Amino acid sequence: MGMTPDTALLDELIRRRLDEILPQKLEEKLAELREKKGASMTIIATKGTLDWAYPPFILASTAAALGWNVSVFFTFYGLNLLKKDISDLKVSPLGNPGMPMKMPFGPDWFKAINWNIPNAVQAVVPGFESLATALMKQTIRNKGVAAVGELRELCIEAGVDLIGCQMTVDLFGFTHSDFIPEVKEYVGAATFLPMARDADVSLFI
Repeated sequence: MGMTPDTALLDELIRRRLDEILPQKLEEKLAELREKKGASMTIIATKGTLDWAYPPFILASTAAALGWNVSVFFTFYGLNLLKKDISDLKVSPLGNPGMPMKMPFGPDWFKAINWNIPNAVQAVVPGFESLATALMKQTIRNKGVAAVGELRELCIEAGVDLIGCQMTVDLFGFTHSDFIPEVKEYVGAATFLPMARDADVSLFI
């Protein structure tokens, strides 16, 4: 038997109503799932000096403290931040527009001076890099800022995934034993990029 006009009209009204409701319900369900999953962030850390060690660890530990899922991919010189001993990290003032810093000691008028030393002088003065590093470390202590090692430990305790770049390991002749055992895995860009694609926030440092 064929459908009566009333039945056909009723079916059409139901179909239209479903077309209106389903997308809304689907979006609500997806939003609910995203809320349960929590925010996520990926960071690509490429630099291994003392001053550049702070941004990835500060951002990662802060995001993890907020309940975010965080993964940090250490590649090229950034891989130095995963070594067992990072107490010898240095500041490179040469070519760094933010260097040298103000002095961390002496009277206020002395500490307020901007020491604009030309790059040519920095390049030829023996031990200038070591001096800049010592001054940076003293400033960090004076301001009560955590050391890089402490920040890295905070990241580990907060569940941040520390990921090493296997290509860089091979390139520089490292072995996995050179790095802390808390490194979650060693992967290539092809493995990390989908993680960055799916993250809510992706940063390159």
